[in-house]
Amino acid sequence: MSKFNKDSVGGTLTVVVLLSLVCSLVVAGAAVLLKPTQDIQKQLDKQKNILQAAGLMQPNINVQEVFAKSVEPKIVDLATGDYVDDVKNFDAKVAAKDPATSIAISPDDDKAHIKVRAKYAEIYLVKDDAGNTTQVVLPMYGNGLWSVMYGFVSVATDANTVKGITYYEQGETAGLGGEIANPLWQKKFENKKIFNPQGDVALGVHKGGSADVEHGVDALSGATLTSNGVDGSIKYWFGPNGFGPYLTKFKAAMGAN
Repeated sequence: MSKFNKDSVGGTLTVVVLLSLVCSLVVAGAAVLLKPTQDIQKQLDKQKNILQAAGLMQPNINVQEVFAKSVEPKIVDLATGDYVDDVKNFDAKVAAKDPATSIAISPDDDKAHIKVRAKYAEIYLVKDDAGNTTQVVLPMYGNGLWSVMYGFVSVATDANTVKGITYYEQGETAGLGGEIANPLWQKKFENKKIFNPQGDVALGVHKGGSADVEHGVDALSGATLTSNGVDGSIKYWFGPNGFGPYLTKFKAAMGAN
């Protein structure tokens, strides 16, 4: 039997293959071990942004405790606006990739440029100490210049007044489109109205300012496509193919005029 010669070409290749295999196993093992921690951190970040949109995020609070006390997640059928109780472990991103749990969006309606969306959405009822609903946080997303931009919008019980907005995941240009994550820009949405008296989505982002102070927010300087993406996201998700049906029923349930 010939001795293994690590200095030969074959020996070198064998060593490289073995090292690659060992490294792959180490990386795969680390990914498996770290996944629970990553999932917890992702969930915590999501909860922080929901609380931020609702105006409940304060320094040094226990995010998980405040979220559990003040926020009730619910699943909504976007087509009807009704709550759905038999959907478990819902993930909108996963559902949007499954033809059985998603719908294609017609090009004429696809203002957010997302092509498909899940049939359902997870929304978040925000409660006061007495258990009364004071606002609802809705997710929205749409394409910007470089990325899909994911955010939350909190709406008052009149189903029309914006209480707050956050973007928690986006890959737009730092210092330009990335300013959608800047709290100072997000604050401009507070107390804006989503709908006009005719019931159309009027809230929007406008280049060069807007004469419609009640509904308009100034676009980001030097970030036209990102601003257009935010505007399109708002127009789609608050329209009849997004949360429009739900907000109609939410308003009626809250007894708002």
